[in-house]
Amino acid sequence: MSFLLYDIVFLVVFTSFVAWFLYTRKHNLKREGLLYLYRTKFGMMAIDKVSVKYKKSLNWLQYVSIACGYTLMAVMLFLFFQIVYIYIKYPSIVRTVKVPPVIPLVPYLPEIFKLDFLPPFYFTYWIVILAVVAISHEFAHGIFARFHKIKVKSTGFGFLGPFLAAFVEPDEKQMQKKSIKEQLAVLSAGTFANVIVAILFVFIFFIFSYLVFVPSGAIFNAYPFSDINLSQVTMVNGKEVSNLNSQGILANLNTTNENNLTKIYIGHKSYLLNNVFFAANIDKIDSIVRVYDDLPAVNAGLSGAIIEFNGQKISNIADFREELLKYKPGDKITIKTKDQNKVIKEYSLTLVQNQRGEPAIGVLLLNPSTSGIKGKIYYVLNIIKEPGTYYESRFNTDLTDFIYDLLWWMIFINISVALVNMLPLGLFDGGRVFYLTVLHFTKSDDKAQKAFKFVTWILLLALGVIMIFWFFSTF
Repeated sequence: MSFLLYDIVFLVVFTSFVAWFLYTRKHNLKREGLLYLYRTKFGMMAIDKVSVKYKKSLNWLQYVSIACGYTLMAVMLFLFFQIVYIYIKYPSIVRTVKVPPVIPLVPYLPEIFKLDFLPPFYFTYWIVILAVVAISHEFAHGIFARFHKIKVKSTGFGFLGPFLAAFVEPDEKQMQKKSIKEQLAVLSAGTFANVIVAILFVFIFFIFSYLVFVPSGAIFNAYPFSDINLSQVTMVNGKEVSNLNSQGILANLNTTNENNLTKIYIGHKSYLLNNVFFAANIDKIDSIVRVYDDLPAVNAGLSGAIIEFNGQKISNIADFREELLKYKPGDKITIKTKDQNKVIKEYSLTLVQNQRGEPAIGVLLLNPSTSGIKGKIYYVLNIIKEPGTYYESRFNTDLTDFIYDLLWWMIFINISVALVNMLPLGLFDGGRVFYLTVLHFTKSDDKAQKAFKFVTWILLLALGVIMIFWFFSTF
């Protein structure tokens, strides 16, 4: 029985429990919009204790929290408008995006939209991570509220079907009477807590990966390629041609090749054209097209991590290179690979000679750029991994993969919540932070309200624009 089945059973049981809980305690529930709120005094003693016991630490941490909040707001606004720019400037990229740009992170999202680059997102992950994210976020609000002598009226949980939310309810009247700095400290505390939790789980993730996973293969992420001029092509699929455009090439593709490849020539030099990519992008291709060099790996459709080379076990990219150099061009070799579903495949290849006179099969390991925000995140998450190395659990159990993916999602969602929550919209803490910031500089509530409404409408309009671009580009 796969874990997905267990997870669905857990979803049904948990939903039934929530329904029973709401029914038996309906006298304690209050409906606000789509949510049912269940107010308690749970955790209030802990909140009071922390706010008193660690008063000195909280005194300086509030400044770190406020600075963190503004930093996250700046980063989120940059990312947000970068996404808007990409959707407007590069509609071809939008066509490849399967998931709507605005959608809540719900269980099974990668499976629903077939996002193969993301790990599975089970309901079990969702409920555990939600508890960690929401409780740490809301309790941080409560701790800084009590630190600044703001009454916490209640804590509790919100219910939307099986979906849960935690909340801490400070006295809003007391909150509004506090200084702007004190209000900012309370408002930014939630995102600050999410950042701290994310950092904590990054360390746990690194330690877990180091202890559990071992090098088990060599990975590559590209085939050697070239950019050619279509008008210079002299042969397509065994037929001599001259001065063809993209439509002429399309009409002569090899539709029987099992790897969807067509061999083309420029003089005596041969290349391999990916039929699917070419057909999908033909409206954007003028005269220059990117093709694979005619090498054994791409001809064979080699994919997955290389785990064995002519019977010799391969642990990393260095092992692969060492074994490869033991042979010479023209030698026939056997390679075994393992894909992401742990399916093993075997390939028979004949080695060729590269430009340095060495034996080659035709694979590349291209290192992603470490510039920009995405590059920095990639660098941090892969700092303990050797480039070009495939890792497997030393215990060879599904449990280690389950924990690994859970930790990955824990980090990702905490960072995402911290960023999104500082977007200056009324729905998020960032909206109130923006309003108070304008109020601090203008000393005018009217100007602060107008600025807040203006920014809100700009952001909502931008959201509408990218949703429209995504919709019409996809459908």
